[in-house]
Amino acid sequence: MSTFSGVITAMVTPFSEDGEVDLPAARRVARFLTENGSDGLVLAGTTGESPTLDDSEKLALVRAVREEVGPEAQLIAGTGSNDTRHSVELTRAATEAGADAALIVTPYYNKPNPAGIRAHFEACAAATDAPVIAYNIPSRCVVNVPPSELERIAAAIPNLIAVKQANDDELGPLEGLEVLAGNDNVFLRCLESGGTGGILVASHIAGPEMRELADAAEQGEHERAARLDAELQPLYEALSVTTNPIPVKTALEMLGVCSARMRLPMVPADDAQRDAIRAALEARGLAVVA
Repeated sequence: MSTFSGVITAMVTPFSEDGEVDLPAARRVARFLTENGSDGLVLAGTTGESPTLDDSEKLALVRAVREEVGPEAQLIAGTGSNDTRHSVELTRAATEAGADAALIVTPYYNKPNPAGIRAHFEACAAATDAPVIAYNIPSRCVVNVPPSELERIAAAIPNLIAVKQANDDELGPLEGLEVLAGNDNVFLRCLESGGTGGILVASHIAGPEMRELADAAEQGEHERAARLDAELQPLYEALSVTTNPIPVKTALEMLGVCSARMRLPMVPADDAQRDAIRAALEARGLAVVA
């Protein structure tokens, strides 16, 4: 199985003026990210506005980005939902379309019990020979999968090899699983506790610096890693000023990378939010063009 490590960016999904997925822009963003510190990309995840993408759009993103970046970066497709049958079908299709792995979120809204969660992951993982990454994010799913249960699930599913842990209170080593930080602000803490990397948002803006942080942590240069982490915290805060991905898309538009267009129910940043984002970019010496 592949090892997932370092800086993995949860890529935004650009939209055109008519509200359609802008595949040429997605190619440009993917290229920009791989040239600026990203080891891998998550397509059609939370940051990619997966709830408002249909399956054909998700698969088109996988194909377009795979064609653009080739083997240079690992591609992970967000294929989870709260409908196991749907998740199984999408997992199979996405890995056949070129994704290296599938990211499967805990079923949301249904509030399944532990047996239901295990059965969901088992069914999704059985749909592919590719690696599967579990995504534990109780802030969006209501249900939390505790460390002991994640280990139990991993022991039963050979190709479930990693977890994106977005419960900061339970961030730590897990037997049988690579642990990826699910929130930018704990990226360094995850690395220092034995995690292999992070699925990140701020790497759209500060990819080289986050790549340097990961390298410093891996090389045991704790003071340098801590300094870089402290320097990045204001950016992390600015990109959390309102619901993701509103801030990061706003920042990318300000930097001229891609449009900030989103699909409802995501709405544009307001003036106060834009001011906070702009200030964070300017504080990093970045040229704001919009």
